[in-house]
Amino acid sequence: MAPTLYLIYPSPPVRAVLITAKAIGLDLDEKPIDFFQGAHLKPEYLKLNPQHTVPTLVDDDGFAIWDSHAIMTYLVSKYAKDDSLYPKDLKKRAIVDQRLHFESGVFFARLLGITRPIIFQGKTDIDDAARDNMLEAYGFLNTFLEGKQWVAGDFISVADYSLISSVTSIEVLVPIDAAKYPNVVAWEKRLKARPEYQANKKGMDEFVVLFNSKMGKK
Repeated sequence: MAPTLYLIYPSPPVRAVLITAKAIGLDLDEKPIDFFQGAHLKPEYLKLNPQHTVPTLVDDDGFAIWDSHAIMTYLVSKYAKDDSLYPKDLKKRAIVDQRLHFESGVFFARLLGITRPIIFQGKTDIDDAARDNMLEAYGFLNTFLEGKQWVAGDFISVADYSLISSVTSIEVLVPIDAAKYPNVVAWEKRLKARPEYQANKKGMDEFVVLFNSKMGKK
């Protein structure tokens, strides 16, 4: 049996897991939940994930884990043919881990600071401070990529998949200036040319529709 992934497709963390699964050739049993109707708050879901977030993975032996970063590293460690996406080498892994923590603690956190008020509070503009924080995060990422093909060095990793799902999402609301952040733009282009990036497209399209409707755009 394939592992089960509970998800909503527009979610960047969900898409990061889907990209990872495609990269390692792993089929997932995708189970969309009606997040906006409170399906994530039902007892059966809370039993799996008391934080009631998406994505949540349930492996074929019943093991449940949530948080996209934990899911991605788990899937690669268990199902990938090699460790290239999440190296066993301690120094390489430390850099990948740092980039993953950057995505969760800085980049995605700042993304949420912009998207949550739009989704849940009816906000239709972006505060200057929130925009500046996001631009600073672009700057950090641009620095990480200086002289490198991928965010952790010369090899693609789960950190790239985690970040690309968020970057492609937030740039819908806070565009990336190619003159200021050329490394980010070039990295994004490289990733979009890879076959596993196709797993980002369905949710990305839904993300655009959702936020265009919330922002009053057609």
